[in-house]
Amino acid sequence: MATPKTTVQIVMPAMGESVTEGVVLTWLKQVGESVAPDEPLVEVSTDKVDAEVPSPAGGVLANIIVGPDETVEVGAVLGEIEAGAEPTGQPEPEDNGTAGENRALSENQAPSESQPPSESKPPIATKAQTDGADGASGALAPANGSAEATPVAVRMAARHGLDLAEIAGTGPRGRVTKADVEAAAATAASPTAARRPSAAPPGSEITAIRGPAATLVRFMDESSSIPTATSFRTLPVEVLDARRRQLKAAGHRLSFTHLIAWAIVQAAKDLTVMAHSFAEIDGKPHRVAPGTVTLGLAVDVERKDGTRGLLVPVIQDAGSTTAFGDFVAAYDELVAGAREGSLAPEAYQGASITLTNPGGMGTVASVPRLMPGQGTIVATGAIGYPPGLGAVDVGHLKELGVTKVMTVTSTYDHRVIQGAESGAFLKRIDELLQGGDGFYADVFAELGVDAEQGAAPATPLTAHEPVPAAPTMPDEALLQAVQAATSVVKAHRMHGHLAARLDPLGSPPRGDPALDPDSVNLTPDLMRRIPSSVLRVAVPGDNFAEALPHLADTYTGTIAYEIEHIAGHNRRMWLRETVESGRHRTPLDSEDKRRLLERLSEVEALESYLHKAFLGKKQFSIEGLDVLVPMLDEAIELSALAGAREVVLGMAHRGRLNVLAHTVGRPYQSILVEFEGEQKLSADTAAPEGGTGDVKYHYGSSGTYRTVTGKDVTVTLSPNPSHLEYVNPVIEGRARADQTSRKGREISHDPSLVVPILIHGDAAFPGQGIVAETLNLQALAGYTTGGTVHVIANNQLGFTTDPNESRSTRYASDLAKGFDIPIIHVNADDVEACIAAVRLAVAFRNEFGRDALIDLIGYRRFGHNETDEPAYTQPGMYEKIKKHPPARQVYAERLQAEGVVTEDDAQERAKTAYARVADAHAELKESIAGPPDTGVHELDRTMSREPRTTLPEDLLRSLNDQIGRVPEGFSVHRKLRPFLEKRKGAAGAGATVDWAHAEALAFASLLALGVPLRLTGQDTERGTFSQRHLVLHDASTGERWCPLQNLPSAVSPFELHNSPLSEQACLGFEYGYSVQDPDALVLWEAQFGDFVNSAQVIIDQFMSSGLAKWGQTSRLTLLLPHGYEGSGPEHSSGRVERFLQACAEGNMRVANVTTPAQYFHLLRRQALVGKPRPLVVMTPKSLLRLPAAVSTLDELAGGRFQKVIDDEAFSGEDRPREEVRKLVLCSGKVFYDIASHEARPDVRHIAVARTEMLYPFPEE
Repeated sequence: MATPKTTVQIVMPAMGESVTEGVVLTWLKQVGESVAPDEPLVEVSTDKVDAEVPSPAGGVLANIIVGPDETVEVGAVLGEIEAGAEPTGQPEPEDNGTAGENRALSENQAPSESQPPSESKPPIATKAQTDGADGASGALAPANGSAEATPVAVRMAARHGLDLAEIAGTGPRGRVTKADVEAAAATAASPTAARRPSAAPPGSEITAIRGPAATLVRFMDESSSIPTATSFRTLPVEVLDARRRQLKAAGHRLSFTHLIAWAIVQAAKDLTVMAHSFAEIDGKPHRVAPGTVTLGLAVDVERKDGTRGLLVPVIQDAGSTTAFGDFVAAYDELVAGAREGSLAPEAYQGASITLTNPGGMGTVASVPRLMPGQGTIVATGAIGYPPGLGAVDVGHLKELGVTKVMTVTSTYDHRVIQGAESGAFLKRIDELLQGGDGFYADVFAELGVDAEQGAAPATPLTAHEPVPAAPTMPDEALLQAVQAATSVVKAHRMHGHLAARLDPLGSPPRGDPALDPDSVNLTPDLMRRIPSSVLRVAVPGDNFAEALPHLADTYTGTIAYEIEHIAGHNRRMWLRETVESGRHRTPLDSEDKRRLLERLSEVEALESYLHKAFLGKKQFSIEGLDVLVPMLDEAIELSALAGAREVVLGMAHRGRLNVLAHTVGRPYQSILVEFEGEQKLSADTAAPEGGTGDVKYHYGSSGTYRTVTGKDVTVTLSPNPSHLEYVNPVIEGRARADQTSRKGREISHDPSLVVPILIHGDAAFPGQGIVAETLNLQALAGYTTGGTVHVIANNQLGFTTDPNESRSTRYASDLAKGFDIPIIHVNADDVEACIAAVRLAVAFRNEFGRDALIDLIGYRRFGHNETDEPAYTQPGMYEKIKKHPPARQVYAERLQAEGVVTEDDAQERAKTAYARVADAHAELKESIAGPPDTGVHELDRTMSREPRTTLPEDLLRSLNDQIGRVPEGFSVHRKLRPFLEKRKGAAGAGATVDWAHAEALAFASLLALGVPLRLTGQDTERGTFSQRHLVLHDASTGERWCPLQNLPSAVSPFELHNSPLSEQACLGFEYGYSVQDPDALVLWEAQFGDFVNSAQVIIDQFMSSGLAKWGQTSRLTLLLPHGYEGSGPEHSSGRVERFLQACAEGNMRVANVTTPAQYFHLLRRQALVGKPRPLVVMTPKSLLRLPAAVSTLDELAGGRFQKVIDDEAFSGEDRPREEVRKLVLCSGKVFYDIASHEARPDVRHIAVARTEMLYPFPEE
């Protein structure tokens, strides 16, 4: 049976008091399209508000009666819906001749016989028939056709005997409206009305006032008919200002207007007549006394087209509200809704008293218009010193007892309110704002602030305490006061963090007596005499008394700073000014706040679902530091605005899954599958990435982050082992590689392109030496990445170890002070403060190209992992945590109090986020088939195809000439001249090449081939053994010259840097660099091979096992001087045996070559071979200058790398190979030890072969 269809009218709703009509902006649905109940249908604009009219029923839009740009009266029909109908599939096309047939008839059109009259409806604006090709809608034209006009305008013009052709239309397309006719009628009735000029003066620009602006003109005309009078009163604001700052210091961000509005409501309760209004009923005057005070708030709003308007939302129950907190919440909700355009039309109706604040624009006093239906409008002027005193020195004004004032006016309807009543009303407001009748005591009690123990206001005065004039005092005393004030300012900057509220669990701050002005005998009178300008503070306030509360709020709130240790003056001053001005703490708009809540809901949902769905499985939850994900969002957004195309992240296991899902963008299914045990590794040679795999909270990933501005940013989270902080230098290396362009002979390093972010643990940051080594790299030319944003994920606990057992400093972040890094401490429960911390850190990096650190202080909701019981060792702490609400709930309640979201909205966001994870899991379980693959897998161990390492001899000779060139006038050190001359002579007959020379030629040949090179290490430019000399220094000027970096034949760049005296951070850096650029040859050299064990974690957890665990490898080449040569046990061994123990399944290469030619071909092979793998080379020491350990240019040009070198003694007829009974294998220097032994010539049955490649071992 067909569903019955009913025609439902779409009626123009009431849009607030005094609004009688509006203009249709656009229809959001077309005829024939389906609509849902309450779905927005049409946008309508009035002079009060722009609003979307919702659908009154579900069905199909059957008829549009009022088109775009047409004016419609309140109560008129905009269109019709056929309820219960199905969509037609496409809108019906407009006909070009009969558009009026399905439109409602206007009052002056009679229905035809074939169409009976419809039921009685309110008069409506009609859409005229169109006869143009464009189908544009117009107004009904009058009978004489002389002008377009609305139907109401036609009737009114006829009633007043006016010619529409003589009336200037202000409606769309010049249409004559009701307001135009009313204005013309009023003008015609006035005996003194001036005749309208027939033409405007030459050069004038005439623009019709249309739509809401025209309606506003009419309202202003109507308001002029109300007999009003205005009372003025000038109020001192010292107490108001002081109390507001006291509340702000206690964490309540209130404006002056919040308190003034509350005082107006309380005063109106005492003098209820101020809310009375006038009405004419049945031609007789009446007084209207509302049951309660309803307060309108004038809000300046910018429209979509850029024009500005004044909206007046109404606090309907202001007079019955007894709680100041509830009043503030309603106030903020209405103001936010008005600016966002989200309020219903009813929100603008019913004001009995209105508050407007022209003082915000600098106006000193104002007499605003009173609208019909209201009793009083109060206007507050600008706060400042009395006229003529603005330029006088503040100190002198204080001596004279002059304070800032504010003028308040009360404009009232004189028909029902008298001047004495208005004056008493203003007097009562004044008394309350001066603290009378416990006004502030009640406010403080309602907000839970102790007025006596809170942060002392700059001027703790009451209505009963007149402002005293400061007595004249000696200059010496004033100077002492200035010095004392300076010490208080310095104390806040240096030690304010000790009084900051940084612990979400509520532990009280330690504080510092130096923060109290009483400690230096500063009285309020003295502080008022000290101008803020002499103290060089950037917080608001004309004098120290006014500035001190702002200073305390800045440095001792839920965000605190340690910046005074910064050595650079410019950096320190920039930080002071930025922190104190609050530039990084710009308030978030409502949309940003809702977006933050949405993000926190997603973070909580993932953790909650994993807890419930996989009980007892480790996930290393982020809970307690939930805000870390929104902080990363903010860092990415800001970095993208500064030009970044990539953000590289490094972090340990805690919170890693959440960051993978929400920051990197890894799908929920790919994380949930790890918990389901469905990780499958491809076997053997099918995938080189195959191997052991790793636990789910060690993996890395890369994804694309879309910013709010629409820019795509690559976000990479690097894999990390359980060795928490060792990923730090790897991230720096990866970032440096991506910041560097290696196209052409010279590198181009742009730190703005890639931003590294490191997330540390609070126990690991001070506890692991790799952190200090990595921090030391930040400002070194060869390692800088233009600044890293560090975040300590501080859960105030290391596994089971308390902070006092794990570090000797107060903060986990104190290590960073030694590296000139600014530190920002922030409470993880104050989400918006955390966002501000990120803004400051990123801004500092962008400004100075240096590191910044955020100490994010939170807690760990569960144990070290989800299977651990933390209450065994921290029972008190975990009792607090058990009772503490999660971050999402804390922030949701804050936004509810601000009126940004409702409780239902917040809960719905949480439910929706949770459902998304659950849905992803359900889809995953449906797709899982069969048991997990648990077989043993091996990496691809097939041998790579040998690259060609020879090169033309003429090219080699040319390169040999180029690597010895120096600029004209360059003064080479006298001891190096023979060194360079010998190299030049290597092209001659019988000349030889030593190790360092062969190395330089290998580098030059690769640069000529287009292979980028990077060589770093301890004393690498010269070489530990003074053998390399790749960089020459002018003996007279010290000027630096590197022939390889100025090689004419080079088509790729050569990076060469001496490293700091560090192994693990430097090797980790080079590993990260080489991973990110597998086509470059990256080499790291130890001063002696023995010292490489200082970097054992990098070797074991990254170099040797990264391929098996994460599919990550590189061409990183280690040069380790090796050999027992009389320098003692600490300078003898590169510990080749340890590397060989770490070799398996083709994961690395280990070599110990015996000739310069072999070294030459080995380096070229490593750069050119197809499969990138790390190479460990045991380089020589004594062989560097051993006459026997040389090669010729021919061996370099025409040879190849030999994995095994046969015993050349048995290659001739004098020693036939048949005599050999034993084969001895050796490598490196041992060969020369054997060859030089005095007995070697006489031993004819033993052959000595050299194994040049130790792994992969050359079995065949």
